[in-house]
Amino acid sequence: MTSNPEAVTDGPMTYPERFSALPEYAFPRLRSLLDHHDPGGEIVHMTIGEPKHAFPAWVADIIQENAAGFGKYPPNDGAPELLESLSAWIARRYDVTVPTDQIMALNGTREGLFNAAIALCPEETDRGEKPVILIPNPFYQVYAVAAATVNADAVFVPATAQTGHLPDFASLPAEILNRTEIAYMCSPANPQGAVADRDYWANLIALAEKYDFRIFADECYSEIYRDVVPTGALTVAHEGGADPERVVLFNSLSKRSNLPGLRSGVVAGGPETIRRVRQLRAYAGAPLPLPLQMAAAKVWADEVHVAENRALYQEKFVIADQVFAGLDGYMPPQAGFFLWLPVEDGEQAALKLWTETGVRVLPGAYLSRDVAGKNPGKAYIRVAMVAPKQEMQRGLTQIRDCLF
Repeated sequence: MTSNPEAVTDGPMTYPERFSALPEYAFPRLRSLLDHHDPGGEIVHMTIGEPKHAFPAWVADIIQENAAGFGKYPPNDGAPELLESLSAWIARRYDVTVPTDQIMALNGTREGLFNAAIALCPEETDRGEKPVILIPNPFYQVYAVAAATVNADAVFVPATAQTGHLPDFASLPAEILNRTEIAYMCSPANPQGAVADRDYWANLIALAEKYDFRIFADECYSEIYRDVVPTGALTVAHEGGADPERVVLFNSLSKRSNLPGLRSGVVAGGPETIRRVRQLRAYAGAPLPLPLQMAAAKVWADEVHVAENRALYQEKFVIADQVFAGLDGYMPPQAGFFLWLPVEDGEQAALKLWTETGVRVLPGAYLSRDVAGKNPGKAYIRVAMVAPKQEMQRGLTQIRDCLF
């Protein structure tokens, strides 16, 4: 199996030039595509992965109880209460003991996924070559911006139906892997909903051990799944006795607890990894306000609301399966809350849906990069199942009737 990757190199360009050369972000592109057309019916928003289920009501009470903390500079790496809660959650979720000095509280995982590349990617490899950062294709857009920021060659590795919607990193040539410093890996995958199993993680970790690169394991959708708990990279790395610096874990409360606005994320890894990430935060970071850290500590410690939230999404999985039963190419997501629906052309499908029904979805090409003249997201649309069930079912039914 070959993944046909291609390095996107920026040559001698300055950072502003590299940044301006990046494709326009997905949602401004979507507005340009749709907003000068009238919707064809009552609007149903199914584009942004912003949870709509209720978060625990007691969160506001904890913030109020700790409101005096707004008058203090917050602890840069995380308050002791929050770090202890995060360490306990990692132990419960991944069956791995990570001490608090190997954990840092994040202002959302986007901050961590971006800044960790700055802290950990060298200007040159040990061989004196330009470093490579591996990125699944399609991908969360911050990965590409991070690679551009550190002037690494971004290699986009297709995650298609042929590869189980997970990137086949092992198919890359040795000359790429020898230059690799970081591999971003999202499981459960955004947008496809595929889950890396134990063997996948073990093989990727073995590859990283062989070629000496770090894995940035973006597991922000790990608590939303059907029946089987997604295996975590940290668990497999610990079981296999991998170098403690090999896997860097990222997770957050945004999807797990329906709290994207609380901005509570976590990064955990080896001692040297976290030392360097913390050092960058000391100079350039923006830690969470103390009252939010106190609330986050309680939310990470509670699993009751997480199970209730997961049950709501499991009901939505069933609805989606019923609506799209028999659709050729439909892949029931294993986890997360997106549908990755096959169409002839994602932009044309999104425009048709908007003008004929008012349903708003995201073309898959906006989450992918053209490689060797091909875009693995072009023939897909991403549909977020975050709306209330009745509204979501109406939107999915309109998608089926309009496009299929």
